Amino acid sequence: MKRLQLSLQIMGALVLWAGVANATTDTKDLLVKFTDAKAANRYALRAQTGGAKIENLGDGQWVRIQFADKQIQDRSLRDLRSNPNVLATQPNYPVRLLNNYRVNDPALRARLAEIREAQAAAPKKPDNLDIPARGPGGSGTDGEYSKQWGMNDNNVKGSWGQGRGKGTIVAVIDTGVDYTHEDLTDNLWRNAGESGTDSQGRNKATNGVDDDNNGFIDDTIGWDFVSNDNKPYDLYMEGLDLLMGGGNPGHGTHCAGNVGAIADNGRGIAGVAPETKIMVLRFLSEKGEGSTAGAIQSINYAVKMGAKVLSNSWGSEGEDPADGAQNQALRDAIKAAQDAGVLFIAAAGNGHQGVGYDNDKDAKPAYPASYDHENIVSVAALDSGDKLGSFSNWGSKSVDIGAPGVVVFSTTAGGKYSDTVIDMYGIKATWDGTSMATPHVAGAAALYWSVNPNATWREVRDAIMKSSKPINSLNGKSVSGGKLNVENLMKY
Repeated sequence: MKRLQLSLQIMGALVLWAGVANATTDTKDLLVKFTDAKAANRYALRAQTGGAKIENLGDGQWVRIQFADKQIQDRSLRDLRSNPNVLATQPNYPVRLLNNYRVNDPALRARLAEIREAQAAAPKKPDNLDIPARGPGGSGTDGEYSKQWGMNDNNVKGSWGQGRGKGTIVAVIDTGVDYTHEDLTDNLWRNAGESGTDSQGRNKATNGVDDDNNGFIDDTIGWDFVSNDNKPYDLYMEGLDLLMGGGNPGHGTHCAGNVGAIADNGRGIAGVAPETKIMVLRFLSEKGEGSTAGAIQSINYAVKMGAKVLSNSWGSEGEDPADGAQNQALRDAIKAAQDAGVLFIAAAGNGHQGVGYDNDKDAKPAYPASYDHENIVSVAALDSGDKLGSFSNWGSKSVDIGAPGVVVFSTTAGGKYSDTVIDMYGIKATWDGTSMATPHVAGAAALYWSVNPNATWREVRDAIMKSSKPINSLNGKSVSGGKLNVENLMKY
């Protein structure tokens, strides 16, 4: 077979609300904000009798309403608009991967289809999705650490003298995590309220009871808001399945490794904060699809359950700033996180079709990275030569700092490690993106917070910014004018 010639580049970040400026509230899937939980519950009782599906987003005011049919939808919309207890309504915008790796060229697709003819596209997952207990650990050199140019550039190992992130919880809000991975399992956050035994001697982690009364049953390591269960595994597509149909390549697992893969365990790599605890929140499916509601539920869950840092390698291209009220639900969730003392680390965005742009001036700035919430740290992507990734957005007012985000080596779904997503039949895609840069900063925040436990989110944010190293590529293109410098941060 003729060798296929095609060069691909993974951008890593996710996109919400394409074409949001044209969205209307005439939809069967709405997010509605009520004055309080009582008003929301009263409406829910009425709506459910008409066949509507109601889902609380976790803050007591915002709910998701899915109408059963057009007649009920029209009548319900009229009721909502006239209801004095309704403060806002908006569509539940779709969420999907920005780069789905799907080959569109007909000739290439035909050739790939021949190879794949006998295969059936299916997400990859282990036969047993049970969450493993913590293992015995291990000791020794992290054999793949030398491949982590970003960790070496930041001299993270030389920065662990004071601490390694212990006591800090980072929520990875993404496609889930391969929680069976040897370099991640022992660093997963474990919900104390779902640990031990109940009054009947049953294991709380598997007894089918909401032992801590938080609204989630057996949520031992986080939650899957796609499948609505307690096993947020990073279901992923690979190889020909990715090229033919697109989808998730294991995005969340790659991000989690950079935040907090275990160090000195004789296996694989090390994260920036190798003793932090990773809370796993899945709101994007194996097809790379989800919704605004899932993102909001993930944020609210993380804040409620004690995460101090939210790692958000997702965002939108093209929210109309003049139409901001349409996305009030997400804005409210981030503001609630700020009020709770939580940092929101966000990918700055990967440009228009892979070409970076200025978030300050472009008609389609990336969000939520460009929201004006003070607890947001917006992160651009850099290569090993301190150059801004060609795909990375920038902004002297809206992008805060740069971090490693080109050809990034990390944990990958299926218990593996790599800096490459696809390398077959002449088609190659590496792990590049502001998505990859974001978890480096999230890990750094956790590391600093672990040795400064009384610091506020503002103090942690300011320490990250003020300890950054000035570089030419971000001079005038970011608030700090520099790149993440973990070594400097831990001396700050």
